[in-house]
Amino acid sequence: MESGGASPFPASRTATPSGTSNLNPNSQPNKKVKICVYCGSAGGKSPEHIEAARQLGTLMAENGISLVYGGGTVGLMGEVAKTIVSIAGPDAVHGIIPEALVKYERDSTYAGKADANGYYVPEADVYGRTTVVPDMHTRKKMMAQEVLDGAPGSGFIALSGGYGTMEELLETATWNQLGIHNKGVCILNVSGFYDGLLQWVKKSVEEGFVKAANADILVTATTAEGAIQALRDYKVSEARYNLTWETE
Repeated sequence: MESGGASPFPASRTATPSGTSNLNPNSQPNKKVKICVYCGSAGGKSPEHIEAARQLGTLMAENGISLVYGGGTVGLMGEVAKTIVSIAGPDAVHGIIPEALVKYERDSTYAGKADANGYYVPEADVYGRTTVVPDMHTRKKMMAQEVLDGAPGSGFIALSGGYGTMEELLETATWNQLGIHNKGVCILNVSGFYDGLLQWVKKSVEEGFVKAANADILVTATTAEGAIQALRDYKVSEARYNLTWETE
């Protein structure tokens, strides 16, 4: 992965690693830092995307950070999950996948074992624990709830991906803007993949559709270390809506 410099179209903040400090600010012994990673079920044409997934998984595992992800075993999704399991073991990963996607976002490891409900799931020793849910809404709610229940430094990171990744990223940013959660949302911008989105954020601020301070809801990094550090250092925007939401 090219760490490079700052994106030519950055959001208001770009993360910069600060020294060699522990990236797991786990000050609560009964809680773990949990990061939800949004990413593609494809690997991308450039090897830099797979390498970024491996680097993120490695750094998370080495710092005792647990992964919550979409439950697929192919593409960037599978790469992050199996990298973490290979270092930290299956308890460090929880994949959550809708029933309808099981036959698409999987490899041959799904053929070997059925869970208590009869759904075929990948080997936990390779990809961690998998939960099959009925629909996308349940999946996204469960993924977010695990992050919200995590220790300080928990949050959301987007690697490269397609429509689904973009939808999850922007929905999570919107939830932050609406005051539904206060966790960090970071784009790991591999070789300028997200420059177009960041340019759109800048244009939306210029045209008055996004408050300037709320551009900071999305932070960016060009390295795995920078992305994890960005969640640790995340500051909530003062321009968010101060709304009250049900907690259930």
